[in-house]
This record gives sequence, C-alpha cells and structure tokens, in this order.
Amino acid sequence: MGNSALIVIDMINAYDHPDAELLVPSVRTVLPQLTRLIERARSEGVPVVYANDNFGEWRSHHGEIVEATLAGKNAELVEPILPDGDSLFVVKARHSIFYETPLSYLLSQLGADHVVLCGQVTEQCVLYSALDAHIRQLRVTVPKDAVAHIHEDLAEAALRMMERNMSAAVRTAETVAF
Repeated sequence: MGNSALIVIDMINAYDHPDAELLVPSVRTVLPQLTRLIERARSEGVPVVYANDNFGEWRSHHGEIVEATLAGKNAELVEPILPDGDSLFVVKARHSIFYETPLSYLLSQLGADHVVLCGQVTEQCVLYSALDAHIRQLRVTVPKDAVAHIHEDLAEAALRMMERNMSAAVRTAETVAF
C-alpha cells in the first residue's frame, strides 16, 4: 500500500453556469460529508489537492478563482471547503483533472499511488478523472456521498462504471481509507 491524495474537483465554483440550478441542490446535500472528508485528510496528513476549472480565465490563478467564487451568490457552498495554506492547487481547463495539467507529475512527487476523488460533477469531471487515473495505474476511490451530480440517473450509472470498469472503490466518505 502506498500513499494517498485527496483530490477535490471543481468545488471552487461561483455556480453561474447553465447547469448550476440542477447542480446546487446536490452540492448542498454532499457538502457536509465532503467537508468532513477534507478535514479528516488534513488531520491524517494526507495531501489535499484542488483540481479546479479556470472558467476560461486564462490569466487566473487559484487566488483569483477563490476570490471570484466568494463574491458569488453561492459563497456558502465554497467557504466550508476552502483550500488552506497546505493545500495544493491545479488549474484545469477540461473535464479530466489530468488533461494538460501537471497533476501526474505532482502525484509522482508526492509518491501517491491512490487518489480519492470527490467534488463535482459525478457524471462528468469525476468520471473522466477516474478513467484517467485508472489508465495511469493509480488506485481510485470515490466517496459516493461526497460527489455532486447534475443528473442523478447518470451519476448512478457513472458510479457503477467507475466501480466495474475502472476498479474504483465506491464507498461512503466515512469509510474511505487513505
């Protein structure tokens, strides 16, 4: 057994995109479990890596992304899970956390061979990131109660696909082993 990293996907979000109205209720539901999972990772010394969309702002860095989301109408969905001084941050532009980002290199530097993927959207970025992690021969865990969805039926199918096709351990946040 190697080292783990908790990857928080796209949670630093202003929720001003077309699917936000469908996504926000799910985010509200998973936020308590997600918050506890981040806190537990930090307390156990597990690296917490935020992999976040840059929302097309190519001059942005994580400070600007955080600042913009805290100024938005759903700041209460971001405040409980903000990066702390030890958090790592990878800006992404596409669905997968690995696509054209330095995440693979970062994980290798951390000695991580296991990623715990949480955040949003289950049937999009989480699914594609799980596939890319599997292709990179990383062990994958997805806490099903710490990932938010737009379409519940697609999210359920995505979780089944991750478990069956990518050998992901799909479990509750409380039972995640780092």
